[in-house]
Amino acid sequence: MGAPKRKPATMKVKPKEEVNRKAIVWIGSVVGVIFIAIAALLIFTS
Repeated sequence: MGAPKRKPATMKVKPKEEVNRKAIVWIGSVVGVIFIAIAALLIFTS
Protein backbone atom coordinates (compact mmCIF):
# COMPACT_ATOMS: atom_id res chain seq x y z
CA MET A 1 0.00 0.00 0.00
CA GLY A 2 1.55 3.27 -1.14
CA ALA A 3 1.00 6.68 0.27
CA PRO A 4 -2.13 8.38 -1.10
CA LYS A 5 -1.43 10.80 -3.95
CA ARG A 6 -1.67 14.45 -3.00
CA LYS A 7 -2.71 17.22 -5.29
CA PRO A 8 0.16 19.59 -6.13
CA ALA A 9 0.01 22.82 -4.16
CA THR A 10 -1.68 25.48 -6.24
CA MET A 11 -0.64 29.10 -6.11
CA LYS A 12 -3.29 31.22 -4.44
CA VAL A 13 -4.32 34.05 -6.72
CA LYS A 14 -3.71 37.35 -4.99
CA PRO A 15 -6.39 39.98 -5.53
CA LYS A 16 -5.15 42.85 -7.68
CA GLU A 17 -3.90 45.86 -5.78
CA GLU A 18 -6.83 48.25 -5.83
CA VAL A 19 -6.28 51.95 -5.63
CA ASN A 20 -7.52 53.22 -2.32
CA ARG A 21 -10.21 55.59 -3.55
CA LYS A 22 -10.98 56.99 -0.10
CA ALA A 23 -7.35 58.02 0.35
CA ILE A 24 -7.31 59.74 -3.05
CA VAL A 25 -10.53 61.62 -2.23
CA TRP A 26 -9.16 62.71 1.17
CA ILE A 27 -5.84 63.86 -0.26
CA GLY A 28 -7.57 65.70 -3.09
CA SER A 29 -9.95 67.47 -0.74
CA VAL A 30 -7.14 68.50 1.61
CA VAL A 31 -5.08 69.87 -1.28
CA GLY A 32 -8.16 71.69 -2.57
CA VAL A 33 -8.87 73.27 0.81
CA ILE A 34 -5.25 74.40 1.14
CA PHE A 35 -5.33 75.84 -2.39
CA ILE A 36 -8.56 77.74 -1.68
CA ALA A 37 -7.21 79.04 1.64
CA ILE A 38 -4.02 80.35 -0.01
CA ALA A 39 -6.04 81.97 -2.78
CA ALA A 40 -8.35 83.62 -0.23
CA LEU A 41 -5.40 84.93 1.75
CA LEU A 42 -3.82 86.35 -1.38
CA ILE A 43 -7.07 88.06 -2.39
CA PHE A 44 -7.86 89.53 1.03
CA THR A 45 -4.31 90.70 1.81
CA SER A 46 -3.89 92.62 -1.43
